[in-house]
Amino acid sequence: MKITVIGGTGLIGSQLVSRLREAGHTAEPASLSTGVDLLTGKGLGEALAGAETVVNVSNSPTFDAASPDFFRTTMGNLLTAGEQAGVRHQVVLSIVGVDQVPRLDYYRAKTLQEELLRNGPGAYSIVRATQFFEFMDAVMSWTSDEDTVRLPGTRVQPIATADVVAALADTATGAPLNGTVDVAGPDVYPLDELGRLTLAARGDGRTVVTDDRAGMFAAVEGDVLTAGPGARIAPTSYEEWLAGTR
Repeated sequence: MKITVIGGTGLIGSQLVSRLREAGHTAEPASLSTGVDLLTGKGLGEALAGAETVVNVSNSPTFDAASPDFFRTTMGNLLTAGEQAGVRHQVVLSIVGVDQVPRLDYYRAKTLQEELLRNGPGAYSIVRATQFFEFMDAVMSWTSDEDTVRLPGTRVQPIATADVVAALADTATGAPLNGTVDVAGPDVYPLDELGRLTLAARGDGRTVVTDDRAGMFAAVEGDVLTAGPGARIAPTSYEEWLAGTR
């Protein structure tokens, strides 16, 4: 089948295109670098021509109050172009617990994206993933200095991007869910402990200070970022992944 991957040259999208091609599908990346502009709709018609499924892993350029407008515009353009092209299945990558963190602009924006897809004209699937292993360095950088990294004790269940890609590939090539599936890593950690594991594995001598007011994830309450009943639990552990990145 032909599958168009919106955001297909990024971290997740490039892996997804490769995986789908290895499985024998015709997978085409669509992004600014391939001449497709989601915000204006330029190139979308050509990118979706003949596609049975579209997987949207594009992302807002900011995590702030501008992000809802990005997802409102791009989701609208994609749904309209998909209907015109005869796309039968629209898949979006989202976040576990996204609708349970109203204090975060970006999470509200992703919730809006999901709502637009659900209310759209065709069949759909939403794959909600937990935080990526690969983003831990960025998370620590938000609240770090030369000596310390300040992190809240927010409970997370991180996942390798390769495992997210596997879930997306299965969803894209299967029947539409017309609903949501969660995918998460095998282990739950307090975020501050995850920081300690990361620094120790890399020989980084900085100290992690537990600070429940530090960084974006300080706005998260309870266990909403961890997998619930029925989630797909991925096989790769964080410590296994860390060992492979040394």
